[in-house]
Amino acid sequence: MMPTLFLIPTVLAPETAFSVLSPQVRDVISRTDVFFAENLRTTRRFISELKTGRKIEDLTFFELHKDTPVADTRRQIAELKQSGRDAGVISEAGCPGIADPGAVAARLAHEAGMQVAPLSGPSSILLTLMGSGFNGQSFAFSGYLPIDRNERATAIRQLEKKALSGQTQVFMETPYRNNALLEDLVNVCQPTTLLCIGSQLTAPDEFVSTQRIAQWRNSRPDLHKKPTIFALGTF
Repeated sequence: MMPTLFLIPTVLAPETAFSVLSPQVRDVISRTDVFFAENLRTTRRFISELKTGRKIEDLTFFELHKDTPVADTRRQIAELKQSGRDAGVISEAGCPGIADPGAVAARLAHEAGMQVAPLSGPSSILLTLMGSGFNGQSFAFSGYLPIDRNERATAIRQLEKKALSGQTQVFMETPYRNNALLEDLVNVCQPTTLLCIGSQLTAPDEFVSTQRIAQWRNSRPDLHKKPTIFALGTF
């Protein structure tokens, strides 16, 4: 039987596994003993919190982050295929493969002839889009905007232009720079442009709100160190 690479979602917020993740996630983890992990420490903790009965010391973990050599992952995938063993990919948060190095493992698994099985789970990108009220038929995710403020202002203007043409534009920032990005958005965008902010998604203090830039200028939430997704769009 062909081995399978499972793309396993994890939580976006602490202590939400049993309320957010499907029983399928726990079932797959309970019968898988090889994992590609973006962060070994948090992945081990996540598996332990699911209380599957598996001993962490009996599992095999391979690091898979942005600096992991592709050759290492290719060799590990090839060995799994040859031995007929299933494996799982677990991201730092949310769904692996979406704005995440897990995409490398999925690509290499396809090349090796393994089955690839994505499991359903929380994605901050899609949750923000769902809650925004914006066009969900045509949208683009641009990841992180430039750090340089002049370059970022140019990027924001380009995203705003695309959003006003009808294609929703979704993007993000490193949590400790969220407030700086919001500052640039309210200063660069037109007052009537609509901005959605999705922050702390699935957590008890979850926040999703769509307002015009003029409104955000008068009431800016503190997003410092809070995982947040931004979207520009139209109603």
